[in-house]
Amino acid sequence: MRQIAIYGKGGIGKSTTTQNLAAGLAEMGKKILVVGCDPKADSTRLLLGGLNQETVLDTIRDNVNEVTLEGLIKRGFHGIQCVESGGPEPGVGCAGRGIITSISMLENLGAYTPDLDYVFYDVLGDVVCGGFAMPIREGKAKEIYIVASGEMMALYAANNICKGIKRYAAKGEVRLGGLICNSRNVDNEQDLLRAFAKELGTQLIYFVPRNNIVQHAELNRKTVIEYQSESSQAGEYRSLAKAVDGNTLMTIPEPIERDRLEELLLQYGMMDLPGNYKI
Repeated sequence: MRQIAIYGKGGIGKSTTTQNLAAGLAEMGKKILVVGCDPKADSTRLLLGGLNQETVLDTIRDNVNEVTLEGLIKRGFHGIQCVESGGPEPGVGCAGRGIITSISMLENLGAYTPDLDYVFYDVLGDVVCGGFAMPIREGKAKEIYIVASGEMMALYAANNICKGIKRYAAKGEVRLGGLICNSRNVDNEQDLLRAFAKELGTQLIYFVPRNNIVQHAELNRKTVIEYQSESSQAGEYRSLAKAVDGNTLMTIPEPIERDRLEELLLQYGMMDLPGNYKI
């Protein structure tokens, strides 16, 4: 069983990427569990057709003495098992604690069965507090992918996440499997991400091109693979699934200094300007 955590800047498309990746793997016959680690509880809506399922924390609050695995897990596209950890009301409590509670509950109830090929943790934002770092801090996820783009703040966040991965890798088996670019059509975006990945000591495992069909699928509460199975974008997500499934390059990243990151952004962002600007 491969336990994978997906991190990245808020709004970068982690949940969309994770769900389409899971759909591609499910089509390959893989048995998958997706654990949403976001208090918004929207990490599985495309796999479940928009069903606003009851979260683990809601279930615990409502049924303290009668929590069952069947009550926590819903099955979605191609039989993918879906769980949402949930969280407190906005402005109340710590959402990170909800992740800790949820994963512990799933373990105690036997959710991690031997027939599972993949468990995905779709994690909110950066590694900025213990709760959100829990999947890698506690060794639940040993394989990390970072969703990024060629935008400045997405790369800042990715570099910051690598600092967290390096810290926990020193104490355990967690490794970075690579970067997934969810394209925003930034100038020289693919070349920039490849250069950034090289500096980190990892790889750009896949470049997902920007396509409005992704938004159309989301409005219809489906993954692209289910919404328009024969589209080129569905093919991109299937290729991403194959890339992850066949990936054996796992590294401890070496985060770069902010000045060096800004040099890369300048170099690739201004490459096509008159005079071919270079650092």
